[in-house]
Amino acid sequence: MRAGAPVVGVVHGAALAFTVAGLGGTLWNGVSEPGNALAFGVLIALGELARWGALPGEREPAPLAAAGALAYALLGEQAGSATTHGVLQIVAVVVAGGLVGIVPHIARGKGPGLDRMARRVLTVGFAALCFQPLYNSGEVTDRLGHGPAYALFLLLLLVLTALCDAVLAALMLRARTVPRSALRRTGGGAPGEARGSTPIPYGPLLRDELRALIGIGSAVCATGTVMALGVAAAGLWALPVFCVPLLLTQVSFRRYAAVRTTNRQTIASLARATEIAGCTPPGHARRVAALSGAVGRELGLSGPELTVLEYAALMHDIGQLSLVDPVPEGATALLPAEEQRRIALLGGAVVRQTGVPAAVAVVVERQADPYRDQPLPARIVRTVNAYDDLAGHSAGGALTALERLRLATARDHHPDVVESLARVLARGGVAPAPPG
Repeated sequence: MRAGAPVVGVVHGAALAFTVAGLGGTLWNGVSEPGNALAFGVLIALGELARWGALPGEREPAPLAAAGALAYALLGEQAGSATTHGVLQIVAVVVAGGLVGIVPHIARGKGPGLDRMARRVLTVGFAALCFQPLYNSGEVTDRLGHGPAYALFLLLLLVLTALCDAVLAALMLRARTVPRSALRRTGGGAPGEARGSTPIPYGPLLRDELRALIGIGSAVCATGTVMALGVAAAGLWALPVFCVPLLLTQVSFRRYAAVRTTNRQTIASLARATEIAGCTPPGHARRVAALSGAVGRELGLSGPELTVLEYAALMHDIGQLSLVDPVPEGATALLPAEEQRRIALLGGAVVRQTGVPAAVAVVVERQADPYRDQPLPARIVRTVNAYDDLAGHSAGGALTALERLRLATARDHHPDVVESLARVLARGGVAPAPPG
């Protein structure tokens, strides 16, 4: 049994128990305010259907469904009249609407997966448990009224719910991650000969989830709050009005993500030019980019910084195309420092002509500098590139390459980067990149 299986089992079991209690309690007691239940159920179903066109690995492919579910959990009034639905009915409506909305996706073999559904049930149930008993007891309105303080209370509650979801998502991702061998070379030695069993650190995964809250997560929280307040004041007519901004945000985000995907594919194609020309071994740029991203996440780089790092790692050897005499097997780490520097400057000049952000060219240009003069992404690219080069030319493979990197920490390789690379390799090589 995998180490993460108990965590996954507990989360799925809790979500299943919540679902059974919600559906059973609603069937036993009947549906309170069926109009509200139907409206929010339809909204959640439509939100799930709107995941059509979602990109693989998208962090929140159904933001409208998430916002609608949270709004129903925080609904205390409808057009000025107090609501009477409880926590169990909220869970039942969310589950029923979600199931209706994902059936077409399941039929196409693109369902959301049990992990995402379990998180939705638990986070909505958490929000409902925090809000409904307090509101029904009159504590909230007696102390806060219905003004700005009440709106701030809803927003803070949604933020707390989002934080809980981030913690849960990081736990699930860590539990689902299976240590595996490092990317193997297609020729020469194997840098990932040793299989590690060290689990993925929880900290970097949680940081990635928390950073995602600034993007689509903040839009979901804000829309959920506005929906709950709008329905309380104006009735169910407020739902379609407040859905539009989130739908537009969703469309804009997917277009932006599609552009990013196209850019990455273009850069990856440019990076393969060195392989096609015979300057570097097959798969070298891809391996360096994958390992650099894993090391960058280990060292806490943000999303935009990881994008720059990935692009620079893919194109770090492009300067070799300007050489008259190719480097033997493309192993720039074995060259004298001045020659490495010259190739890096040639590469930076080429990168500046491709239209990628200037920060990428800076990393490529400075990858051969002493590490005390380098920005962190350049330190990572230099160390990972040297590791891949050395592992293919060392009799001892990965272990010998790492030892040589550690011996060069006085000038060439930053000790923190080398140790981060060692930790990544110890747990099996390249950790799965977080979505988004």
